Amino acid sequence: MNTGRTKAPLINFIEVNPRETIDKGHLSKKIGMDKLQPFCRDIQEYEIAEFNGGAKFRNSDTIMARITPCLENGKIAMVNVLDENEVGFGSTEYIVFRAKKGLTIPDFVYYLVSSSIVRNPAIKSMVGSSGRQRVQIDVVKNIEICFPSISEQFKIASILKALDDKIALNNKINNNLAA
Repeated sequence: MNTGRTKAPLINFIEVNPRETIDKGHLSKKIGMDKLQPFCRDIQEYEIAEFNGGAKFRNSDTIMARITPCLENGKIAMVNVLDENEVGFGSTEYIVFRAKKGLTIPDFVYYLVSSSIVRNPAIKSMVGSSGRQRVQIDVVKNIEICFPSISEQFKIASILKALDDKIALNNKINNNLAA
């Protein structure tokens, strides 16, 4: 029976650290590591800063911390604060994931990267001195994953997104009550 799933390395279905450009000194939206909330899809705040290096990304990209303890603490988010065609930047300690048109959808990419399917091998791949360990990007690129069809990705992501949207709404209500 054909399940519509394809087992392949992550890099076959998802772009990792896609190329983007921002001119040095250009004022852009910056999402620092401190702006990511643990296990929270949405980015709550950013700053405007001169670009002088770091990971570059667009809306719908997923950014994941690649340094300890940030990755273990769940610092992964889906970029959602940029204008159309705007490129933002952030920490050099991010890995950027982007859906490949016709193969994956952005919401599914976020939930896949946030899952133990990607996080656990990424954490296990960390190398470096104690306290400054980093994910080996080549290990992440080559994680073997059973990718579902686009329609199945949409169904999976829709359920998880609805739950995240509900959590975000509840948090907003709670924050208003506390104010």
